[in-house]
Amino acid sequence: MSPAPGFKDHFSGHAAAYERYRPGHAPALYDWLAGQSPGRRLAVDVATGNGQAALGLAEHFDAVIATDASAAQLAAARPHPRVEYRCEPAEAFTLADHSADLIVSAQAAHWFDWNAFVAEARRVLRPGGLLAIWSYGYFRTTPAIERLVGDFSRDVVGPYWPRERRHVEEGYRNLVPPFPAVESPRFEMRADWDLETALGYIGTWSAVKRYRARCGRDPVALLALPLAAAWGPGRRALAWPLTLRAARA
Repeated sequence: MSPAPGFKDHFSGHAAAYERYRPGHAPALYDWLAGQSPGRRLAVDVATGNGQAALGLAEHFDAVIATDASAAQLAAARPHPRVEYRCEPAEAFTLADHSADLIVSAQAAHWFDWNAFVAEARRVLRPGGLLAIWSYGYFRTTPAIERLVGDFSRDVVGPYWPRERRHVEEGYRNLVPPFPAVESPRFEMRADWDLETALGYIGTWSAVKRYRARCGRDPVALLALPLAAAWGPGRRALAWPLTLRAARA
């Protein structure tokens, strides 16, 4: 399976780490998405990565098509009897017109050719179907840990963030689906992680990957000791508030 043409690949090189270290989404989010959809026949998860959102949706829908332009990410995705994985870009679905009740994209819409993606969503969604995209920034925990992670992101790997990252920092304010907006509750992801898992998660950032490739060393090593001192022993409760935009076709 080859990557989709024209794909800006920031994640295939560490697909296994991405699957291991990324936080899972809140079950309440999938409950809400299913409740807002006009039916439960088909959901589409665009840029599924390791399939986290697809697996959550599979608990509510008869079938889920999960697409990603990265063959390596799909190879690391977990199978499910109601999930079909397809290697294809966000801007060109192999789906029939007006066939989907729900189209989602989790922490990925900022990488898309937005206008082309929206055109495909318009074509594939059935009347009344829901389009939902969401993103998240840094995790929330103690002020000392948040400060260290924020400083690392800005001062150490800041120059290596792809330009599309600005959409996450801006809360997706310029990625507005051209359909009537649907107001949503506030959702957040939660996890209880030890220090090793937190450092592994930071190591999956696209800016960290680019730093390693260009500088030949791992910037996470600069963060490890000060973060360990702030972290202390054991596990920490972490939260990632979601920025969610939903609209009905």
